[in-house]
Amino acid sequence: MKQQYSQILTVTPKPFVKWAGGKRQLLSVLAQHVPEKFELYFEPFLGGGAFLFHLISKNNSLKCNVSDLNSNLILSYVTIRDRVEELIAALEIHSKNYFKNPKQYYYQVRESNPKNQIDKVSRLIFLNKTCFNGLYRVNSKGKFNVPLGKYTNPNIVNKENLLAVSYVLQSKHISIKCQDFTKALENAQKDDLVYLDPPYQPTSDTAHFTSYTDESFDYKDQQRLLATFEKLDSKGCKVMLSNSKSNEILDLFSAHSKNIIEVNSNRFINSDSRKRTGHIELLIKNY
Repeated sequence: MKQQYSQILTVTPKPFVKWAGGKRQLLSVLAQHVPEKFELYFEPFLGGGAFLFHLISKNNSLKCNVSDLNSNLILSYVTIRDRVEELIAALEIHSKNYFKNPKQYYYQVRESNPKNQIDKVSRLIFLNKTCFNGLYRVNSKGKFNVPLGKYTNPNIVNKENLLAVSYVLQSKHISIKCQDFTKALENAQKDDLVYLDPPYQPTSDTAHFTSYTDESFDYKDQQRLLATFEKLDSKGCKVMLSNSKSNEILDLFSAHSKNIIEVNSNRFINSDSRKRTGHIELLIKNY
């Protein structure tokens, strides 16, 4: 194991799942707005972790408190941190079976409901790598319901990256929890950096995508988010928030209009490729 880790020290870890709203395409923009000095880093909507991995690549001793309300996602982070070799072995089995009969095996795994930790996480990663557009979505019963994607050679076992992610997550400076964002930020203090990347407020009647868990993130949650933003602001925390350029968000955060930045983005998760470009998002800061 030590020899394997020594070989990946030069590999920058990247998200091990494709996540709706992921920030890999916006890292250069986000990086421009990171304050020069801050204490702890908090990220309560972790998702694929692109921004976390970016910050750690710049400072591997950074103290981080990260979390998400999706219990299966957090279990994946913990499993990669603690049991990466077993996970890789399970993914290799998935990969072998998938290439024998992609359609049959995909729907067989999608319908399964494993209880074992390794089986649960390998199922999540396998489905994410092979489903339509790498979209993570569950219905009101918490059941994954995305159809098979059209891939010729999906990279189901990205061993090099999994080892790199495992290595950085083993840092004693990183805390990973499954909890609501309000709970996750209770201990944030003055000069801590908080990045909020919630499910976005829909910009149209057909733009609803909040089903990362079986609990949707609605307008009342956006109001809770504003209250949390202002509480953190009053504490002296440095807060940065991403959201859609919607009338609701512009209205909610109107008191912070001087620190609202418009960002061009591509939404690679949209099922219609014609709708994946030309979007405007908001970056809202209190500093």
